[in-house]
Amino acid sequence: MKNKGKKLTVILLAAVVIGIYYYVTLPAINIHSAGFWQCLLFLIAVFTVSYALAQTRKEVKNSGFAPGQFRIRELFSGSKTVKAGVLLFIAVALVYFVGAVLSSPIVNASKYQQLLTVENSDFSRDIKEVSYKTIPLLDKDSAELLGNRKMGSMVDMVSQFEVSSEYTQINYQDTPVRVAPLVYASPIKWLTNQSKGIPAYIRIDMATQNTECVKLSAGIRYSESEYFNRNIYRHLRFHYPTYIFDDQIFFEIDDEGTPFWVCPVKKFNIGLFGGQTIGQVILCNAITGECEEYDVADVPNWVDKVYSAELLTSLYNYHGTLKHGYFNSILSQKDCLQATNGYNYIALDDDVWVYTGITSVSGDQSNVGFVLMNQRTMETKFYTVEGAIEDSAMSSAEGQVQNLGYRASFPLLLNISGEPTYFMALKDGAGLVKKYAMVNVQKYQWVAIGDTVQECEKSYVRLLTTNGITKSDSAGVFEKARGKIASIAPVVVEGNTHYYICLENSEEIFDVNVADSTLIDIVKFSVGDMISLEYEMASNGICTVVSVE
Repeated sequence: MKNKGKKLTVILLAAVVIGIYYYVTLPAINIHSAGFWQCLLFLIAVFTVSYALAQTRKEVKNSGFAPGQFRIRELFSGSKTVKAGVLLFIAVALVYFVGAVLSSPIVNASKYQQLLTVENSDFSRDIKEVSYKTIPLLDKDSAELLGNRKMGSMVDMVSQFEVSSEYTQINYQDTPVRVAPLVYASPIKWLTNQSKGIPAYIRIDMATQNTECVKLSAGIRYSESEYFNRNIYRHLRFHYPTYIFDDQIFFEIDDEGTPFWVCPVKKFNIGLFGGQTIGQVILCNAITGECEEYDVADVPNWVDKVYSAELLTSLYNYHGTLKHGYFNSILSQKDCLQATNGYNYIALDDDVWVYTGITSVSGDQSNVGFVLMNQRTMETKFYTVEGAIEDSAMSSAEGQVQNLGYRASFPLLLNISGEPTYFMALKDGAGLVKKYAMVNVQKYQWVAIGDTVQECEKSYVRLLTTNGITKSDSAGVFEKARGKIASIAPVVVEGNTHYYICLENSEEIFDVNVADSTLIDIVKFSVGDMISLEYEMASNGICTVVSVE
């Protein structure tokens, strides 16, 4: 009876260890989950070692070894149960290993290659010339700066909460925005505030840079910064013990501004662990914790992110590199294509699409085209547009402002006057956007810089016209003036030198921005010189000059 009691105690202690392990690691009870197999191996090991310790405690104690010595042979040599546990551990580990191999691209290259369906499409037809109200002018890093600055101004919350680094880009009421929940500033701050929950989230308009701290009538009670059962991952696991959730869940808001967690559920299409896509989506109300389950095809339209950008690019890489089998992708690499080393987001038809360039695996500095991948439906379109990779375009733009030391953000791809064009922000050392750049995809040495998006576009269109790319009527949008200079005065505006010119017998004031390298010849002119100007009338009544002769 005494030995049975000891064994029962050991088993109970082992069960407690397994329970703690499950509560912390949260593996799905599903044979397709690697975490399940790891948990199973851990369970077998704990019970086997615990039983062996209980069985051999007396023998080890009387073996004559010095305190602290321990030999595996004595521990596992005396019990059939222990031997069975060891054999079971080896068998499960073998199944896990074989399952992983049989699920890999090495033996399933064609299946991996077909996970993603790619449609060839036409750039000028699909990518319309968009309104700048719908273009995200900020990247995630710039959004974080704005969010942290806004949080610093909220004196009633800044000492208790911080802004999460997970800024999700979505379309909200036809506007590109990034949203991020607040998080507790420390465990102590969680302890003093968790009864009411997190009171707000940050919303940043990516086009206007307007930043709001949206306060909620009821606090967010389920989030990544919660502990114990209100932690969003633990909340999901206890509601859906067999579901394998994606590594990344997304914070979004619906059309009324209610915060939700969008939680994709993995679907494995090849063997035990291979061919991951998304099968279902769980929408969890961040305030109430209420969960709703949807098939991917039935997800509400306000949801923008089901597939992460990382998952989509990995699926395309399978599609592009495994056309002729796995070993071809490693050795000869014939016809192998892959995504470039970055991506950005484009809003089209109320969905968010991932944009990335496509290049050969040889590591050259040119793209063969680019893809757009829908984050809600996985729809993927390929566009044949040969040109420079994004890194080359970024370097070209930075070269135009190398004296200022600005760094380019990862570009968007836009349709400007029918030309595929990289558009990017230029930021200073503090991460603040100072200028904008447009770089022609096929001729990446053609770069236009502007203090505003509109100014940048005007300079770029003029550049295309000068090089004979755009149609002749594109140049007719500007007015012309010619006359003798009555006065000319240099003025510094926001760090840039502008020349303000008045002509004789004219009441107009002409603004020449020397930051535009095509206008630098204005410094050669003085009062009394004849000059020809091409300009556009700005909303403030000043004539913005686009060319000087």
